[in-house]
Amino acid sequence: MGRGEERQEREESAGEMESSTQESPLNSNAFTFDSPHPVYAMAFSPSSAAAAASPRLALGSFIEEYGNRVDVVSFDEDALSFRAEPAVSFDHPYPSTKLMFHPHPNSPLLASASDCLRLWLLGPDGAKIRSVLDNSKSSGYCAPLTSFDWNDTEPRRIGTSSIDTTCTIWDVERGAVETQLIAHDKEVYDIAWGEPAVFASVSADGSVRIFDLRDKEHSTIIYESPRPDTPLLRLAWNKANLRYMATTMMDSNRVVVLDIRAPATPVAELQRHCASVNAIAWSPKAARHICSAGDDGQALIWELPAAAAAGTVSPEGIDPMLVYTAGAEINQLQWSAAHPDWIGIAFANKVQLLRV
Repeated sequence: MGRGEERQEREESAGEMESSTQESPLNSNAFTFDSPHPVYAMAFSPSSAAAAASPRLALGSFIEEYGNRVDVVSFDEDALSFRAEPAVSFDHPYPSTKLMFHPHPNSPLLASASDCLRLWLLGPDGAKIRSVLDNSKSSGYCAPLTSFDWNDTEPRRIGTSSIDTTCTIWDVERGAVETQLIAHDKEVYDIAWGEPAVFASVSADGSVRIFDLRDKEHSTIIYESPRPDTPLLRLAWNKANLRYMATTMMDSNRVVVLDIRAPATPVAELQRHCASVNAIAWSPKAARHICSAGDDGQALIWELPAAAAAGTVSPEGIDPMLVYTAGAEINQLQWSAAHPDWIGIAFANKVQLLRV
């Protein structure tokens, strides 16, 4: 195929996506919360109890100064409106790079990462800091944390990633470091748990590596960026099928889907975004569904074909099954585990819930 034909095909594909966006059911099922601040970090509460039958989120501001905020809001599915919870919202040092509620629905804990890892207790008397976890006591300097993940099967463990090339595993019950690994040759940008003692990370060195805490001396590189030293920014491990994970590259419109049993070669590359992909999230229930969002203002939901398991996806790729257009660059995306019909996206000072 010549370059002119390729360009025409891309333009036709973009046109098809624009027309399908206008008819997408996601656009008619979007509900907006306007924050007083730009929003970056976002987390769904795992609670599915009757008292929290509707989605509840923690939202972290992105203000380029020390003083920031974490606001907690709930969405009333009957009234189709948001309700702020000022009693458990709080000031936060620096912008939070990530927020996560404790994996167990009945826990009142919320974790945040910025200059260090903090655990917050959300109770009837408001939000109180429970722990400040950093390993700078010897050096006096704590390298900023890029991300973290809470181990949902061993919730005493939180793994953090840092610009200092390390991943640190914290025992949050003891408030102590369980282990720290020099994980990559350059900054580590994201981390995700698979099994209770197994996690993966991505880095500015362009690699995806898997670590097993039972064998700390070794790691397995399962993918490397095809362009040398092109950073990998995001990593999502499929909790519904641990064979699969997905990653994104800096300044790339592609989502790379990997099968950990077949390292090096992606089983699929999702390439219908028209600008850089910023966030990815697997469906908590449907093992072959994944959502991506990016600078083109689109959130795309994909269904990986069964052929992906055999590595026989067409070189032309696949089209998304659902398309949503936000009208602005989307910088964050989360898929609720407790309410799998809801996806949250953040752009500018808005958060939208999409019913899928």
